Amino acid sequence: MTQENKQTKNRSGRPRKEIKKDQFLAIKCNQWERSIIEAKAKASNLTISEYLRKIGVAGKIDRREKVFPKEVLELTGMLNHLAANLNQIARIRNGMEQLSLKELSELKTRSGDLKNLAEQIKAYFQ
Repeated sequence: MTQENKQTKNRSGRPRKEIKKDQFLAIKCNQWERSIIEAKAKASNLTISEYLRKIGVAGKIDRREKVFPKEVLELTGMLNHLAANLNQIARIRNGMEQLSLKELSELKTRSGDLKNLAEQIKAYFQ
């Protein structure tokens, strides 16, 4: 396989990041400083790494950034997972035993409904 074919071949999985974060930076601090950094990162809804990168590069944290609450992300993830499972069930069922047009239509409708619901939940919080 040529280099050109390797680059154009579709890859599955997570897309590569444009700029990889492959540099490790360790800092020394005391327990009191650590607890303050952790608290400020949590108050900003950022990981400690994200907080320190933003504060170090920009000198401030933009509090207007919206981060979905963990519960919303879990709910939308669950809904998307359910929708994918419905599609898989429909494919398996079609392979072994034919679904009626009504059953197939119902599965596709429910799958679409779940995906739309997940998008509406995200849109509501934006």
